Amino acid sequence: MARNVLATGLKRFAVILGMLIAFFPIYWLLATSIKPYDEWAAWPPVWLTEQPTLQNYRIVFFPQAARDFAATQAGSLDYKVSGSAWKAFQDSAIISTVATILSVVFGTLAAYSIVRFRTGGENYPFQFLTVRMMPPIAVVVPMVALFAMLRLADTYAGMILAYTAFTLPFSIWMIRSFIEDAPAELEGAAMVHGMSRVEAFIKVTLPLIRGGILATALFIFILNWSEFLFALVLTSGKIVTVTLQVANYVSASSGKLYGVQAAMGAISTLPVICFGYLIQRHLVRGLTLGAVKR
Repeated sequence: MARNVLATGLKRFAVILGMLIAFFPIYWLLATSIKPYDEWAAWPPVWLTEQPTLQNYRIVFFPQAARDFAATQAGSLDYKVSGSAWKAFQDSAIISTVATILSVVFGTLAAYSIVRFRTGGENYPFQFLTVRMMPPIAVVVPMVALFAMLRLADTYAGMILAYTAFTLPFSIWMIRSFIEDAPAELEGAAMVHGMSRVEAFIKVTLPLIRGGILATALFIFILNWSEFLFALVLTSGKIVTVTLQVANYVSASSGKLYGVQAAMGAISTLPVICFGYLIQRHLVRGLTLGAVKR
């Protein structure tokens, strides 16, 4: 009995400790975003500020607030910081949304072909996945040269193409598992009753894997929204994503503006949270689909 009580206590302690470790970065992000300038990098650290302020959020969205802050505290700011972050959210929303849609659409078609027609053989899905195992830094230099030659650098089309290419293997791999668990017999029955292969896919299979597709879309959207390397090397000022905007918050005299970066980081997580909340019913179903094999 004593051993069971001790084991239960240790398990609960481990769970609580794990939750604290997992949630501490979120707390620190939110806490830093409302700290005044002199508490951003104070030592000892200020765990909970007694002088909360929304100045960091005003700097993110209002150019005049950024200029006032530069004049009083930071000395000078990068020229990109002086502008509003609205463009960064607009660019990220356009690129991430379109790239996610393309990745999921092409991934669904490719996964269906692999599952139903055994396209490429048994090892074909692994060949797709190995593309994503390659570190992105290994292909950045040739991509910069190629995009410059095709005049796709610093354009929406170029960024969407790059994001789609590097998330497509994930889409194929995830959606493939959902299609495998959708009974092929239902498609066969539909075709016996007069449906074409395309009609059976759209009217029978797609509704069955809707949860899996939405779960995949959320995962791909998070990857696109948080991508930094391609946005850094394939753009030069016309396109600014939220990750680039966070990196741009630097003062010539004070270094990184941690409070402003924290505010931008806190705001940039809202689209992902809202998207996940809206599709949570389908998300749970999609992530558990296939957990029990037929």
